Amino acid sequence: MLRYLNQSSHGRGAWLLLALTAFGLELTALWFQHVMLLKPCVMCIYERCALFGVMGAGIVGAIAPKTPLRYVALLIWIGSAIKGLSLAWEHTMIQLHPNPFVTCDFAARFPTWLPLDKWLPSVFVATGDCAERSWTLFNLSMPQWLVGIFALYLLVAVLVLIAQILRPAKRDLFGR
Repeated sequence: MLRYLNQSSHGRGAWLLLALTAFGLELTALWFQHVMLLKPCVMCIYERCALFGVMGAGIVGAIAPKTPLRYVALLIWIGSAIKGLSLAWEHTMIQLHPNPFVTCDFAARFPTWLPLDKWLPSVFVATGDCAERSWTLFNLSMPQWLVGIFALYLLVAVLVLIAQILRPAKRDLFGR
């Protein structure tokens, strides 16, 4: 399996698949917001940003997968997955254990050099409440699903990183 992951990380297809899955999740979020008219909260917006990080990692890895640039993509992927998992977990805890003293912000706080809420308000402006469970599937809310999604992204990223470091030896049919 490690050999397969190592070989896959040297090709564009795996990196584009990573970017495509994150892009699909972003489109799903926009569907929920603009078609189903669900209001995204601040935590939802931050989780979207983490998904954009995973998508960006896939694009960076696809640019030059046989060069050391794939290590940069791996770092972006792992960092985005960790941040997304942390945000989704915190959001899940806000929903499962509502507390008037533990709430999310009223508006997303982006750095002054990257005002995403000003540049693209239809994607990055929060209007919902973090504690509200406005959608569920199999009795799991969106942040609960995102915990699983980001955990899976992180697991695969760590396995790909291990495959890069260990570089499994090739074996022939007789184990030599």
